[in-house]
Amino acid sequence: MTAVHKIGQASYRGPSIFKEIMYGLTAGLIAGGLWKRYHWNLQRRNKEFYDMLERGEISVVVEDE
Repeated sequence: MTAVHKIGQASYRGPSIFKEIMYGLTAGLIAGGLWKRYHWNLQRRNKEFYDMLERGEISVVVEDE
């Protein structure tokens, strides 16, 4: 009976602090990279819009027919 009890105790050692920190860092870096990529794409689209507006390719004024 004591052998079964020792096996049960040995299987659970508690949370690993190092693993938790690494999981958190990995998740944070992935989320931060996706957020940064989204904002770079948004900035690129705004720049393209204003470049086209300056060149006269588009207009924000509705033309009367």
